Order: sequence, then structure tokens, then C-alpha cells
Amino acid sequence: MTDTEFTDSARRNNRPQNVPAFQVSAETQLSASPDEVYATVSDLPRSGEWSIECTGGQWISGTPSTVGAVFRGENHRPADVVAWAPVVRGTWATESEVVEAEPGRVFRWAIRDRAGRRQESVWSFEIRAAQHGCVLVHHFWMGSHTEGIRGITADMDPAEKQKFFSDWTDKLAADLAATVQRIKRVIEKD
Repeated sequence: MTDTEFTDSARRNNRPQNVPAFQVSAETQLSASPDEVYATVSDLPRSGEWSIECTGGQWISGTPSTVGAVFRGENHRPADVVAWAPVVRGTWATESEVVEAEPGRVFRWAIRDRAGRRQESVWSFEIRAAQHGCVLVHHFWMGSHTEGIRGITADMDPAEKQKFFSDWTDKLAADLAATVQRIKRVIEKD
């Protein structure tokens, strides 16, 4: 996305320029090496073991877990999640493209739109060595609104949009916190 496109997108989305729509993270200390943790979290078909919404999926193109590889994720969201908002409920699929893959350090993927273009909706795991194992940080960042967010908020007035972004940020923060704890259980029991 060019600077002009970003500025236009921010203006359309009623956000100041260079302010992300969402930016949340959670971290945990793990009793495992950075390479062991990376091998687990970069294996996206295993996501159902720890993700709040992704129940699994499969690699559909490219070499799995490498930059450019595409993953089709199967997801599920119950009806009570931010129940007042018109978000997707039940089961749906997404496609994601790996945008950074550095073993033992970082694994990052971007959600694609229906046309297969990467959106500014980026999930990542960053790993850093620690005295007794490593620290895993799970991030989510959304710059300009995705086609999904635009659809959800299209008929909302400014107050409803503000409430939605606040409620959805809280939901994302809770999801990421739960996810890193589930990863910790998966890795440390192995």
C-alpha cells in the first residue's frame, strides 16, 4: 500500500494517519528453546490446539511455513462474541500468506481478501531467548480496515463504530492472552 493509499484509507476509516485499527499482543515465558517453539507455532495446521477461533486447516500453496506459502484456515466463532455486532458467526474459512519466516525468531502471516491480496491484517509470533528457555510474543496488527471490518461497520454510526473497535480490541486481547497460555501447555507437556 502506498503512502497516499494509506492516508486515503485512514481518512475513509475516520482514523488519524498512521494509527492502526488494532494493535494487540500477549506474551509468555516458555521452558523450551526458540527453535522448538518456532517449529510448533509455524505449523499452522496445528492451530486448533491453541487458537481461540482457528480450528485447523491446510497449506494450499507454496512450501509450508515459508514466505509466500498460503494457508487456508478453518475457523469457528460462537454467537456470544461481541453479540451485538454483525460479525461472522459459526464456521468460516480464511486464506493467509506467510510474509516473514525466520526460524527461532519470527513467524508472521497476513490475511488475504477474497481476491487473494494481502490485507493489513497481520498475525505473528516473535520469539526471543531467555535465561531458562524463551519468551513468546503473539501479535495482531491491522492497519487499514480489511474488507471484513468494512462490511461489519458499514451501517454503524460513529458511536457504534467506536464501541465496536473498543469491544473488538478487548476480545482480541483476551484471545491472544488465552492463545499464548494454550501454546505454553502444548509445548511444555511435550
